[in-house]
Amino acid sequence: MQLLSVNLAKPHRSEHTDAEGNWTGIDKQPVTGPVAVSAPGPRGTGGSGLAGDTIGDLRHHGGDEQAVYAYAREELDSWERELGRTLPNGVFGENLTTSGVDVDEARIGERWRIGETGSGPLLEVCSMRIPCRTFAGWLDERGWIKRFMAHARSGAYLRVLEPGQVRAGDPVTVVHRPDHEVSVSFLFRALTGEPGLLPRILAAGEALDPLAREKALRRTAN
Repeated sequence: MQLLSVNLAKPHRSEHTDAEGNWTGIDKQPVTGPVAVSAPGPRGTGGSGLAGDTIGDLRHHGGDEQAVYAYAREELDSWERELGRTLPNGVFGENLTTSGVDVDEARIGERWRIGETGSGPLLEVCSMRIPCRTFAGWLDERGWIKRFMAHARSGAYLRVLEPGQVRAGDPVTVVHRPDHEVSVSFLFRALTGEPGLLPRILAAGEALDPLAREKALRRTAN
């Protein structure tokens, strides 16, 4: 299991975002050399967890619960076949393009150590990506949000527990895997098309994104 690429934003203006100045960081491209990773700060004020990356819309993206976005190369390959177009690493806006990591079956609270020596960052899986109109405008595929959601393979957001540096080629080691059922794809289904699953995501405990926990608690109170 390894990082195929580390991807940082090439900011540009887009009519498909409500961010100030219409800036978006959806266009992420592979970089060479090490990139520092650290906790960016609370949602709404903190941006990306990767130095040199850009988050255009801080109201809806970035912060500690969305510090790092990982997506599997295997999923990009699947979409290439379905869409009939080349999808380079970073095109889905992911910071880390992985190989050999079943990102969407990672469990909430699962911890990944990046790097050979154990000195790289320690990341914790905490949430999933819900597609937005910026993503849809960037991909420019008819019915993209509906199609992406139907796959329920969204990629994972991770928080930074310990800072460090990452670079392409670094190994990814799962150092802790919880024994509950709440994977990234399970959480995606619960928060989108299958709300009956919401009470079950509480099994993920404190690792669960606070907004997801709040939604699940409202469901159980009804």
